[in-house]
Amino acid sequence: MGMTMTQKILAAHAGLDRVEAGQLIEANLDLVLGNDITSPVAIREFEKMGANKVFHRSKVALVPDHFTPNKDIKAAEQCKCVREFAKKMEVENYFEVGEMGIEHCLLPEKGLVVPGDLVIGADSHTCTYGALGAFSTGVGSTDMAAGMATGKCWFKVPSAIKFVLKGKPQGWVSGKDIILHIIGMIGVDGALYKSMEFVGDGIQHISMDGRFTMANMAIEAGAKNGIFIVDEKTIEYVLNHSSKSWTVYEPDADAEYDEVYEIDLSKIRPTVAFPHLPDNTRTIDEVGDVEIDQVVIGSCTNGRMEDLRVAAKILKGRKVKKGVRVIVFPGTQKIYLDALKEGIIEQLIEAGAVVSTPTCGPCLGGHMGILAKGERAVATTNRNFVGRMGHTESEVYLASPAVAAASAVTGKITDPDTLLKAD
Repeated sequence: MGMTMTQKILAAHAGLDRVEAGQLIEANLDLVLGNDITSPVAIREFEKMGANKVFHRSKVALVPDHFTPNKDIKAAEQCKCVREFAKKMEVENYFEVGEMGIEHCLLPEKGLVVPGDLVIGADSHTCTYGALGAFSTGVGSTDMAAGMATGKCWFKVPSAIKFVLKGKPQGWVSGKDIILHIIGMIGVDGALYKSMEFVGDGIQHISMDGRFTMANMAIEAGAKNGIFIVDEKTIEYVLNHSSKSWTVYEPDADAEYDEVYEIDLSKIRPTVAFPHLPDNTRTIDEVGDVEIDQVVIGSCTNGRMEDLRVAAKILKGRKVKKGVRVIVFPGTQKIYLDALKEGIIEQLIEAGAVVSTPTCGPCLGGHMGILAKGERAVATTNRNFVGRMGHTESEVYLASPAVAAASAVTGKITDPDTLLKAD
């Protein structure tokens, strides 16, 4: 029996000819990631181990992005801990305020992850890098500590689900709609500790930004990781961002999958996840009349250039409805600057949005957009659990940047096509 993409990457990094689902292995790491919330815990464990240096100064990345710029004294102390550790260990990939971005937008942009890499990060959305044909997964801070010290990590090899994508997305349908459709179809535990592998001719119609969004939300289906087959778009992206060498791993024809789903992208409609789970999905045609108080556009899921362009295209020449708050978070400083040069930031501000420095901010209920009791938000983020963005009696509706921007104009969840036709 052959191997999946994920299994091939794990086998190569474990120095084995082959691995199979359920097997326990120790594998070499290409990158270890931490942020300002998870790194301080890892640093304390690192010190308890008696470690006095990281395994490789260029293979550890520390990105203070959750509560930065520091929202309070505790956040400042957390970031100080990370900053001092990075300096002491001479970590090359430490990104301070002013040069940082939201970690899962920043690392691919900096060329730190390439096809065939094995990456762990003390953040559940580390699975984002599967868009590049890498195996990347979230771990706890203790595993991060061990990874920083030894360059190794234990894994149980996951089984896999294959998603064969066919057709071409229509209208405003994006990677966000596709992954919400899939999560709604299989459930939040539908891929529990499995690899979600995306293949098929339909992939050519999904941009790299869209793929990052889809891989990012694999964890919302319970997956160990999400991974895309490498194609011309992947290689073009890597050549434009990285000088690292890479390896392409393709699934064997006889690879074993727990399930195989064929998905016609042309039939997917803009999709919204209602509170309080990402699998509580409805198409835009089934939404009904849902009034909102706030719109958040950004995060590690949808804070990239394509996302901002779509939002600006819909908001250009229009105004945010009176009483609705719209907060935009570019994923990195470069994205912010590029959006500024394109006139996107101006269009967003003229429409009535506020634009923040790159930060995770409200996505995890951190800062800069917390919801009060009874308030509703449409967000391009990744989770809508109870209390995720503030008060336990607030509500978060997950959607694409197109739906979010259209909803900002009308003050209720809106199909972008409906908004445009009304003009």
